[in-house]
Amino acid sequence: MGGLMLLDTPSLYFRAFFGVPETVTAPDGTPVNAVRGLLDMIARLVRERSPHSLVACMDADWRPAFRVEALPSYKAHRVAPDGGDQTPDALAAQVPVIEEVLDAFGIARIGADGYEADDVIGTLATAQDGGVDIVTGDRDLFQLVRDDQPVRVLYTARGIKALTIVDEAEVTAKYGIPGRAYADFATLRGDPSDGLPGVPGVGDKTAAALITRFGSLEGVEEALDAGETAGFPAGSRLKLEKARDYLASARTVVRVATRIPLPAFEAGVPRKPRDPERLVALTDHWGLGSPVDRLLAALRDG
Repeated sequence: MGGLMLLDTPSLYFRAFFGVPETVTAPDGTPVNAVRGLLDMIARLVRERSPHSLVACMDADWRPAFRVEALPSYKAHRVAPDGGDQTPDALAAQVPVIEEVLDAFGIARIGADGYEADDVIGTLATAQDGGVDIVTGDRDLFQLVRDDQPVRVLYTARGIKALTIVDEAEVTAKYGIPGRAYADFATLRGDPSDGLPGVPGVGDKTAAALITRFGSLEGVEEALDAGETAGFPAGSRLKLEKARDYLASARTVVRVATRIPLPAFEAGVPRKPRDPERLVALTDHWGLGSPVDRLLAALRDG
């Protein structure tokens, strides 16, 4: 029996949308590829991982004000002309359906005003005493792994059928840094996909060397404050000095919030639907028979 499984739901339904053809439609012709794909992902995860609790974590705000205030470039390249995000229309229309179907199943669906799904995940993962599996395609969540609890990431980069198990050893092997130091590493080297520029001239190798030598971003800054020169790769000290304002701002952006207020919820795995009549109606309207049946069976037998 597994522990608590936290789904980075936006990451998963984006993957489902781009992995299942839009020609997969409801009886009225509306695309339901993301809905069907997500339900099949959850069914496989429940069947193969047997979590004792399951939470679908949601974005209540995909670009929170506190992060934009700290670093205006945060996700700026994803802002649509109307000020929203650039989610394809065919996917945006499916998100309410996903929410209704999850609610009818009785799968806990949690968001928090002003925060991203990452922050919901961070809060739940750090508050949990037992084991936690985080299912995501977002490397930012590698910062939450820790072996003593344990918290692992089930990374979906190669698909839900070939998950990569990311623990502290995997972070160290892949990036050459201490297993819990991914956030500091990412702050230094940057992440263009999030509009995070990084320290100019500091790439993966230099960032890894700095974090390994000084232990953390705070350790790097303390060494700068103390006037130390030993341990800084060639030319990096001056680059870091020039980037002090960026480092202070980026810390707020990169680090997942871990103490946000969340609504009360039940995180168990529902063995039968919370609202069977509503689930039948949604299944018939959207043509979801096969994936709904597969998830029902996985939940019942899990």
